[in-house]
Amino acid sequence: MKVTVGGSLKLAFRPWVEGLEHIPADGPAILASNHLSFSDSFFLPAVLDRKVTFIAKAEYFNTPGVKGRLTAAFFKGVGQLPVDRSGARGAGEAAIKSGIEVLERGELFGIYPEGTRSPDGRLYRGKPGGLARVALATGAPVLPVAMIDTEKIQPPGQVMPKLMRPGIRIGKPLDFARYQGMEHDRFVLRAVTDEVMYEIMKLSGQEYVDMYATAMKRQLAEAAKAEKAEKDAAKDAAKEADRAAKDAESRAGG
Repeated sequence: MKVTVGGSLKLAFRPWVEGLEHIPADGPAILASNHLSFSDSFFLPAVLDRKVTFIAKAEYFNTPGVKGRLTAAFFKGVGQLPVDRSGARGAGEAAIKSGIEVLERGELFGIYPEGTRSPDGRLYRGKPGGLARVALATGAPVLPVAMIDTEKIQPPGQVMPKLMRPGIRIGKPLDFARYQGMEHDRFVLRAVTDEVMYEIMKLSGQEYVDMYATAMKRQLAEAAKAEKAEKDAAKDAAKEADRAAKDAESRAGG
């Protein structure tokens, strides 16, 4: 996959990278990245010599049919692990367990602390569960990562990707050994997560929003639904007015 997918991405898009020297030559480490695009999980591994394992929703791995099998093979090939998201707590625990297993093998584990893609290019509040608990449970260093402009390559609704150079900035490793054994303290989990998000913000230059991206997506969806309802009501009112005008004209002519 690094030769085929990774090589093709580097050749076509020529991503620029800063901070590769911070990636350890061996041993476990956590890559904590902002999340702008579906392609983030491909561009980051493409520029590294080592394998990076991300987690992905289980639907990518168990969809039936030829297309489903091809999709599953692709995601396994690029180093992603399936996580069953049926139930928020179950999904979180599965992600934490998967991350710990990857790091105990001495590998790189990739995670998006925001929990979902940014809906508008801004950086949102990190969720305190997965990243912090995995870091404290394993003692692995956390490397903040900033993906730059990946959301501009293929915006929602655009079929063909735009050929442009995305960027990747990798920060210095963060050591949270001072919190070892405190992975069940919610204040410690929040402090660890906020420190990582602050470093990502400095690397990415994104505007920070102190709310969860999932909450913003709900707000945007509700606003879009309300706008649609308003437009539909306006259309219905216009039709009713037109119908009334025609009835009045017909009565007047009669």
